[in-house]
Parts: sequence; structure tokens; C-alpha cells
Amino acid sequence: MTLPAIPAQTPSAPADVLWKPVLIRATVALLFGAVTIFWASPSVHVLAWAVGLYLLATAGAVWMSRALPVAVPLVVALGGAGALVTQSDEGVALSAMFALLVLGLLEFVHGLRKRDELARDWLISGVIAVGTAVMLPFFTSLGAHALLGVVGGGAIISGVLWILSGLTLRHDAKTGASGPSRTAAPGASPEAVN
Repeated sequence: MTLPAIPAQTPSAPADVLWKPVLIRATVALLFGAVTIFWASPSVHVLAWAVGLYLLATAGAVWMSRALPVAVPLVVALGGAGALVTQSDEGVALSAMFALLVLGLLEFVHGLRKRDELARDWLISGVIAVGTAVMLPFFTSLGAHALLGVVGGGAIISGVLWILSGLTLRHDAKTGASGPSRTAAPGASPEAVN
């Protein structure tokens, strides 16, 4: 005896909509992380430009995803602009701390409230951003290299997380599988039939 074929599922809207901005965000984070690793002796101007552009690009990717309130990418963009304008260790650290703290807290809350494909990733990303923001004041007196290391380390960790999430969403969008609601009921597979 064979079971009737399960009709093809249409891809979920979140996977279709989110995978591109998530991969863009991952690429931005990983490129910034690479800059922080390979720039041996950055000046304060390199710090300001790198962190400022990183925050602005992250704000753009977060805005494209439309997953968080519009105020979140706006605050992150303001943090990026603040880093570019201040051109000082303290100014960059304060701007990045504020932007990452707001981003992290709201991602964490979003992860708690939503039960979608990215809920766990929002939680983890929120913890990474808040952790990076909390660490920044302790490294301000050590200069541009230390600050780039802290922000870059957080960017690399979140970049790896988001690239895995983005590739998973892309796969789910192409195959039509997405989340626990898309899985078949127990016993509905041909293997369950005697």
C-alpha cells in the first residue's frame, strides 16, 4: 500500500524575502571582520571609517529585511554616522556601543517574541551585539587596534551565524521547506508504511 503523494509546498514568504538581506548582512560583517584582522596598525581614522561604514551597511541590511522596527536601522545608521563624524577612539566606541546595544536588545526581544525560522538566530545575534557593546568601554583606552578587534570579533561571529541562516533560508525558499509547520506529520512518509 502506498500513501498519496504529498502536494508540493509553496515556499514561505519569510524565507523568500529574508535570505537576501540576511546574506548581505553576513557579507558586510565578514568583510568588516576581515579588515579588522588584516589591518595590522590602524589609525583612529581607519577605525572611524571602518566602523562607521560597517554600521551604515548593517543598518541597510537590517532595513532591507523589514524584520525589525524601522527605528532599529535608523539608530544603527546614526551610530555609523556618529563614528564617521567624531573621528576619535572615544567617539567611535560610544557610537558603536549605542548602535550595537540597541540592535542587540531589539534583536533579542524579536527572537523571544517570534517563533519563525530565525527566532534562535535573532536571540544569538542579539547576545553577540549586546556583548560587543558592553565590552567596548573597557577597550577604549587601548586605542584603535583594540576597538577594531572587539567590534571585528563580534562581526565575525555574527557574520558566520548570519551566513548559515541566510543559506538555510535560501535553501528553504528553493525547496519549499520552511520551519516546523512545513514538516510532514509522523507516519506520513513512505518509510512508515509496512
